[in-house]
Amino acid sequence: MIERTKLAEQVERAARAVRETNPMAPSITNTVTINFVANAQIAVGGSAAMVYLPDEGEAMAAAGPALYINVGTLLPIYEETLPRTARALAAAGKPWVLDPVAVGIGEMRTKLLAGFKEQKPTIIRGNASEVIALANLWGVAGDGGESQVRGVDSTQAVDEAREAAVALARYTGGAVAVSGVVDLVTDGETVVKSHGGSHFMAEITGSGCSLGGVCAVYAACAETPLAAALAAVNVYNLAGARAEAKVGAPGSFQVAFLDELYRATPEEIAANPFDVEEA
Repeated sequence: MIERTKLAEQVERAARAVRETNPMAPSITNTVTINFVANAQIAVGGSAAMVYLPDEGEAMAAAGPALYINVGTLLPIYEETLPRTARALAAAGKPWVLDPVAVGIGEMRTKLLAGFKEQKPTIIRGNASEVIALANLWGVAGDGGESQVRGVDSTQAVDEAREAAVALARYTGGAVAVSGVVDLVTDGETVVKSHGGSHFMAEITGSGCSLGGVCAVYAACAETPLAAALAAVNVYNLAGARAEAKVGAPGSFQVAFLDELYRATPEEIAANPFDVEEA
């Protein structure tokens, strides 16, 4: 288990490195949220590139320091693109983030997500129901409970996914971020709960998808997957709380949220309230 002070220092260094180096974290992501994912990555100091062709995925896996894969809206070509990209990332030893959106819904999505087990993503980002479902699909959590996925929405609380998240992190050797009212991040040894955010985040499209993209930006610079995932979760909770204080509706919140992502300093990101406990 890592000490809270040391983890905060790692988060601050990751956030500062992103601002200083502008890492490109390409994405193969949900077509509903491409614009928001790209803008969020840019706002925190990264660079975005959105791809979908098989050769593009392989090329970006080789060129970029980290990559984000989101299975939210699948195109037929993704049956070739996603496995080829994941294999290229594994071969190159590059960090990558998986968002198992709507896991368990549809034959193609299930097949693709099952195949990712061998590539071991660096960070898994999902809601509670998705994390439980992925742990069950991969068979890593024993009796992890029954998932209740409803499209992109979670019907389960973050704490219900704790066992599944810890099991997934121990299997991959990376980190898992579970989004909810209080976000949970774990590397299988340490469990972190990050506070803040806004109820408006559940009322706009893409808050979770863009968080996955930002995880990839920080994964390009962080010392550990846990620090990368927590940096992303912390900046989201910080920006969400600040944006909500300035606006009163979802549409204006999305704009204010991107502004606050841009304004957040490394020191502020590291100082966002979070609790640390043993897994």
